[in-house]
Amino acid sequence: MALTISHGAQHEDADPFRERSGPVSSVRRQILGGDFRFDSASAALLGVVETAYAGLPSHRLPAAAPTFRIELRLLPRRAPSPGDEPPPVRMQSGAGLLCGVMDTSNYVVLAPAQRQALVVASEDMLDRPYHLRYELVEFAVFTLATRGLGLVPLHGACVGRQGRGVLLLGASGSGKSTLALHSLLHGLDFLAEDAVFVQPEGLLATGVANYLHVQADALGRVDDRAARHWLDRSPRIRRRSGVEKFEADLRLGPGRLAATPLELAGAVFVSAEAAADADALLSPVRAGEVAARLRAGQSYAMAQPGWDRFERQLIRRGVHELRRGGHVRDAVAALHGLLDGSR
Repeated sequence: MALTISHGAQHEDADPFRERSGPVSSVRRQILGGDFRFDSASAALLGVVETAYAGLPSHRLPAAAPTFRIELRLLPRRAPSPGDEPPPVRMQSGAGLLCGVMDTSNYVVLAPAQRQALVVASEDMLDRPYHLRYELVEFAVFTLATRGLGLVPLHGACVGRQGRGVLLLGASGSGKSTLALHSLLHGLDFLAEDAVFVQPEGLLATGVANYLHVQADALGRVDDRAARHWLDRSPRIRRRSGVEKFEADLRLGPGRLAATPLELAGAVFVSAEAAADADALLSPVRAGEVAARLRAGQSYAMAQPGWDRFERQLIRRGVHELRRGGHVRDAVAALHGLLDGSR
């Protein structure tokens, strides 16, 4: 089908695919073991990238870091949409491309084989930085890193020390984020709170330690006044589930971020149940249950090529259940003990 050029819209017809977007600037960041280059004619979108990734430790994996390129394009503001949040992202694939689409003005197109992605957002999404950052920009970053680096992407948290880490797993509401917060406040290095990416060969875990999301009731269990002030001053976000949480910038808070990827010493399923013995919060998961419990809630991760290697190695290193004690610091002490015992 031929393109028809009308004299009333020659400028638009001359560039119908928006291939000429004007002067472009770039931001480069080392993320999840990859070298990411973000290109955009929009200073505002590059500002979103800087807000998300500036000041983070530059994690490097043993293999050479490939370069990933993400182009960000800003479209004009749309008419106000009903509701307080944009439509959910719908996934699609074909012809070697992966797509995540909110609507005709907000979407992501990825070409994993070429290590490239296009993120398109409308100006009104700048008023919704949480959705713009997580559902468009990080969707592109996480997917490219997973495919390009052969990582296993897990829904979970990870903390550790001296290069060793423990993977925190469990259902939503089990207390993973609260445990990760108190681990940070009581001497452990913080790697990730919601998404952990593991290289299956050596069980090296990496993540993006930019924000921590905890509910307001977590404040009552924080003894340190400066830490409570840090959390209480943080913006509040509303997740798709409707749950409100503080979004605390880890780069502005107390504690240490993991400077390098952590080698997993094992995994812990965080349980909301109280322990029968306050001095024995940790218990090994029975051998016949480990694989099924690891796969529960990880349907996307277990479909990745490295899952079987990851699962076998993690089972060999040990999988435990962690029940609640009298105070969350007791659970942190149990994690310290687990890390000490793994050496």
